[in-house]
Amino acid sequence: MKINTPKMVIESILINLQPFLEKKDASQITSHIFFQTQNNECIIKATDGEIGLQTITNQINIEYEGSFTVNGKKLLDIVRILKDEEITFELIDNVLTVKQKHSKFKLPTFDANAFPSFPNIENKPKIPLDSLDLIQNLKKISLAIDNNNPKFELNGALINIKSDTTDLVGTDTRRLSIATIQTSNPQQLSIIVPKKAILEIQKLFLDTITIYYDETNLIITNDNYYFYTRLINGKYPDYQRIIPTNIKNNIILPKKEMLDSIKMITTISQDIQLTIQNNQIIFNSLASDNIEAKTKLQINTGITNEFKLSFNSRYLLDFLSQIENNQFTLGINEENLPFVLKNDNFITIIMPIVI
Repeated sequence: MKINTPKMVIESILINLQPFLEKKDASQITSHIFFQTQNNECIIKATDGEIGLQTITNQINIEYEGSFTVNGKKLLDIVRILKDEEITFELIDNVLTVKQKHSKFKLPTFDANAFPSFPNIENKPKIPLDSLDLIQNLKKISLAIDNNNPKFELNGALINIKSDTTDLVGTDTRRLSIATIQTSNPQQLSIIVPKKAILEIQKLFLDTITIYYDETNLIITNDNYYFYTRLINGKYPDYQRIIPTNIKNNIILPKKEMLDSIKMITTISQDIQLTIQNNQIIFNSLASDNIEAKTKLQINTGITNEFKLSFNSRYLLDFLSQIENNQFTLGINEENLPFVLKNDNFITIIMPIVI
């Protein structure tokens, strides 16, 4: 096999494939990127066994066809240090030679026939979701998804498809984020998609996509990519039980002023306390060692009884970073009960710090 490629083309592809490589054990074929040429196109893919990505390009010149695998990280390191000119890849006796003018590198390859196969889309049902709605709303809830929870299902996002709406849900047990999309669905479905896959989906897909699924995989395709991820096998918590059915006090708050006040306090402490009064909100740090930060926001809250809410400021900042409106709603019942942040179709429920 011998191919010639512009550096910019192959470098961009290799960068996109890095998150899909096995990082811990370079002796595994899943640490390699797979190359195959056919029909004047080059198929390039990577997978760690849990998540995979394939791209097909016709921007690479094929001198003669074949296939190989090569360590994905080492190949990218080599390509990065080369000049912005054409690069030649040639497979000779199971060794890949990478050449550019007077520079030459050799890398070992594995048997391309041993590279893991990707799940196919034949006879798989589709998920009827608008791609733009899906990507925008996955972004809203992704910050709330846990990372290393022993309950594996919490390390992913729930996609709960109902007859007329679809809920996207993420939680780290201290907060719960829900984005609701208005949809018309012929059948109900609940799947849990790993957080790593959620983050990659947001990077890769910005246009029309087709989504397929089965009991173990989610597959997303468009003109540029073929992406798959293993689904998390588990039962997601009944998140609807956590959503308060009635809210005693709903307060409309300005986004910018709340952001400025909270960021001022976080110079001292990430944990803060809001004292909500009829005509103002007082922001206090919850820091020890006699260190204190305090500021006030003059605003008509419309409440008659003073409320004190103590919580991790990052949860509120994460919520505000995902909304575009200039205002949002704070819903509170009692000081020691979860409170609700709401903007249009997006809500976050936060557990307070009990002092």
